[in-house]
Amino acid sequence: MELDFERCYRAVDSRDQRFDGWFYTGVTSTGIYCRPSCPATTPKRQNVRFFPSAAAAQTAGLRACRRCRPDAAPGSPQWDVRADVVGRAMRLIADGVVDRDGVPGLAARLGYTERHLHRMLRAEMGAGPLALARAQRAQTARTLIETTGLGMAEVAFAAGFGSVRQFNDTVREVYGTAPSGLRTARGRSTAPGGAGTITLRLAYRPPLHARALLDFLALRALPGVEEVRDGTYRRGLRLPHGPGEAALTPADGHVTATLRLTDMRDLAPAVARCRRLLDLDADPTAVDGALAADPALAGVVAAEPGIRLPRSVDGFEMAVRAIVGQQVSVRSARTTLARLLTHLRPPPPTPGFASVDQEVRAAGERSRGPRPLDRPAEGAGRAERVGRLRGFPSAEEVLGAPDEVFGMPAGRGETVRGLAHAVADGSLDLAPGGDREETVRRLLALPGIGPWTAGYVAMRALGAPDVLLATDLAVRRGAAALGLPDAPGTLDPYADRWRPWRSYAVIRLWRAA
Repeated sequence: MELDFERCYRAVDSRDQRFDGWFYTGVTSTGIYCRPSCPATTPKRQNVRFFPSAAAAQTAGLRACRRCRPDAAPGSPQWDVRADVVGRAMRLIADGVVDRDGVPGLAARLGYTERHLHRMLRAEMGAGPLALARAQRAQTARTLIETTGLGMAEVAFAAGFGSVRQFNDTVREVYGTAPSGLRTARGRSTAPGGAGTITLRLAYRPPLHARALLDFLALRALPGVEEVRDGTYRRGLRLPHGPGEAALTPADGHVTATLRLTDMRDLAPAVARCRRLLDLDADPTAVDGALAADPALAGVVAAEPGIRLPRSVDGFEMAVRAIVGQQVSVRSARTTLARLLTHLRPPPPTPGFASVDQEVRAAGERSRGPRPLDRPAEGAGRAERVGRLRGFPSAEEVLGAPDEVFGMPAGRGETVRGLAHAVADGSLDLAPGGDREETVRRLLALPGIGPWTAGYVAMRALGAPDVLLATDLAVRRGAAALGLPDAPGTLDPYADRWRPWRSYAVIRLWRAA
């Protein structure tokens, strides 16, 4: 990928945080690489090189700046939204596919030879898949060293390294110090919560409208799976090596993430999924600028800058939600899903508190809607609630459920079964690295799935930034509230001016409704 030197240098000279993650600045005179907003003195032009990825800078023999910590910068928004092979590969690498399945597994998921995939990534990212995965392992190792009390051998294997020697060599090359030096520099304090608990900061490009994110997630929260309390979103995770739990609290300039993991090897996938859920790699300035160019949206964009597109940690979960939510209200869909979860995966009760099973049953049986999510149950402290949330059931669990547990019209239940079967046998890929166009085509081929459902899945499960749900009732109401055409036949052509960010326009129309 070609980087314009003058544009990049101006961003570095002005320390523009908006470009963090877009590229990295290599300083040949010092042998380090930085993020564009590094507070250090601006290097001389003749000593500067620009790289499209941290892995490319590391391949060039540079080590990470220990002042600006470039590996902690938000990811490039283009790899988050692009639907081509390189974008898909970057999302899968972030999810730990190379660490689990190697480069052959990554190439097989993408449908290309290893050689051709390496060539494409080298051309775009300046580094091949192994180097990109190595850079991620180094970042994971640094996080574990600085935030846990794990021994160095445990850190090495948890971060995905094949040996302690490889771990030591990589940390020295990337950070310019031995692993023990990183721990000494940051102190040996560990996060509260016990073994397996890690607290870290997830960076984003400002602005971030945190209230809009929490409102959206709270309205759709499934008891036993997720909850919003006291400005924090918590949910259970189904991770490659075991269950986990995440607590995400938006703050100024970052989101505080407390992760409780069964297996430390799941740190990188958990971080990637949390970032994807909250859309933390987005470029809100570009999105808001495009939408504000329409006078009808300019007012709401100015009033609420930084609206994100809430995504998902589990593509199958989001597809089931979309099917259950067809032609019903959000509240009704939530009640139906709560009943389904009651029968599929009732967790054991927590001593001294109502069990999740009881809580889910209560939510599913209440006809007047869920109890307020921002008010904790009396006496239920945060620490006492840890471990009570579980990930959404897998496709195999749903497929094995008896008909009577679905609690929905027979046709819709069969659609859920058909979806679960397609995911379980591998014919439908709802992972972040899936081919969006092919996935939508296969979704539409399933009985009971139409354009609205496929579009909703593409938008929230696959992260497609340019989906318009023109037939959605709430979208039409929001359009009418803003004085826009509200009939699908007229709204669809009108929305062409919002490309390539129509998914973000949908979120704003939902809020306007």
